[in-house]
Amino acid sequence: MSARLPSGLLVSAMLRRCNDAGGFGVVLAKGDAGGGTILVVVARPGEPDRLLERGPGPTGESILIDSTPAAGTDGGIADYWRRRRSRDPDLWVVELDVAGAEQLVAETLLTV
Repeated sequence: MSARLPSGLLVSAMLRRCNDAGGFGVVLAKGDAGGGTILVVVARPGEPDRLLERGPGPTGESILIDSTPAAGTDGGIADYWRRRRSRDPDLWVVELDVAGAEQLVAETLLTV
């Protein structure tokens, strides 16, 4: 039995916390409710968008990884997540526009 919470529950919690903090969050692509990977687009006015997701750290613990494609990559962030989703239909893609988004994502995805 896995100690991780279902992806659908984590996404719902993240969106609620974003809303409670006065921000805006939306699901761009719905993945597997039980175990899909969650990719978060952090959108802040006047700043470049970033992509964050949970991944393994150097000693095996879960950490937050910045998966933003390098500048100049073909197509930008939207094309990047669409390509990933074409290979992984279980992938969730969530966009958040809220102050302190990185901390909100880390607290939601890295807490068991």
